[in-house]
Amino acid sequence: MAYTVHQAKTHFSRLLKEAEAGEEVIVMRGNKPVAKIVPINEPAAPAVPFRLMGAYAGKMQWDEDAFDPMTDAELVECGWGWMLDAPLVPPPSEPSEK
Repeated sequence: MAYTVHQAKTHFSRLLKEAEAGEEVIVMRGNKPVAKIVPINEPAAPAVPFRLMGAYAGKMQWDEDAFDPMTDAELVECGWGWMLDAPLVPPPSEPSEK
């Protein structure tokens, strides 16, 4: 449907309802179309990749000592020798008495 600018200002809510119903609404200034009101389609939900629980069961392997702490020699070999002198846990601070 085509409406003049005056009609569009006067009946804007109705024009929006028409657009929501799927119609194109054209706003005219004289005989010249100047704007089109169209419905906005909701974007489709993004596709979630299919993930199967336990898909990697039996396909991954590791040594028994994989999660054991590194020895001092292994730390130096990997370039983490600076960690040997660092305290594991900072000493607790003494609460001050008032």
